[in-house]
Amino acid sequence: MSPRLPASQSLPTLEDVARVAGVSRATVSRVINGIRNVDPAIQEKVRHAVSAIGYVPNSAARSLVTRRTGTIGLVVSGAGEDDDNQRFTVLTDPFFGRVVAGIVSFLSTRGVHPTLMFAETDQSRDQVVTYLRQGNADGAVLVSTHAADPLPALLVEARVPTVLFAKPARPIPISYVDVDHRAGAKLAADHLWALGRRRIATISGPLDVPASQERLAGFRDAMAAYGHPYIPCAEGGFTYGSGEAAMERLLAEHPDLDGLFVGNDLMAQGALPALRQHGRRVPEDVAVVGFDDSSVATACRPPLTTVRHPVEDMAAEMARLLLARIEEPGLPPTSMIFDPALVVRQSA
Repeated sequence: MSPRLPASQSLPTLEDVARVAGVSRATVSRVINGIRNVDPAIQEKVRHAVSAIGYVPNSAARSLVTRRTGTIGLVVSGAGEDDDNQRFTVLTDPFFGRVVAGIVSFLSTRGVHPTLMFAETDQSRDQVVTYLRQGNADGAVLVSTHAADPLPALLVEARVPTVLFAKPARPIPISYVDVDHRAGAKLAADHLWALGRRRIATISGPLDVPASQERLAGFRDAMAAYGHPYIPCAEGGFTYGSGEAAMERLLAEHPDLDGLFVGNDLMAQGALPALRQHGRRVPEDVAVVGFDDSSVATACRPPLTTVRHPVEDMAAEMARLLLARIEEPGLPPTSMIFDPALVVRQSA
């Protein structure tokens, strides 16, 4: 039978939990606030009492003890204009959706909530740094979209616990997660070569982004190992439209190409109609391989063979690393590099 509270009391208190658990109020407070020097058996008794009477901790009072807010900043930073159109583009990008899903899934069972913030201009970056430095969130996970972005270094200088999605363009003491882009590009090159494709080209992402540089270099190195030192390239912008335009440029100069590696799935999706418009069938005439394995890959017609970028797992690891840094601020920066995998579908 579950313990009952007096009829006159609508909300259970810390004292009620202590009475039901048979421990002191101070012990209950230590358990609820995550202080470690409590016997595991007593912790279990307290948690059972909390569940039995429906006690909900007062977050404001708890933050006074722990000096934590129970929130982290999910910061999207780039060197663009601070406007609603750019923010809408980010929010509808399948890649960003996967980042959010991985972070939220990890945090949901840990009582921590992300606060979304944008930092596209000097003013908005200053606002983000001030917000975090003043303790309004316990730390930040940062998705930075441009190599020249100053925000990672600003957060390090402000001593804000931060984990970055993707290796920073310049060496700074910050934790990050990334995928082995060169290895992923080699998987694409190996697959196209094994299919017998020899007139191969590539559409890269924006070449001011380190990931784009790594994917292009990895692909060209792999093709050079097969005796093909020159691979035509058209630069795109990681968008559908830029992929379509890059495909048009490649076909104008290399109309007989029979293999294509594209730096992300969204650009590959844009390349497919351009190929069709020029009478090139996929995969019969041109085999196409993308990068990411996002929802776009299965929406393509034909479905896209692509290099899997384990974004959800990377985002969850980013959140885990951040919580560890919040718990132990003195931890040195660390990195986690994930392995890619080839997902074969109908386009190649």
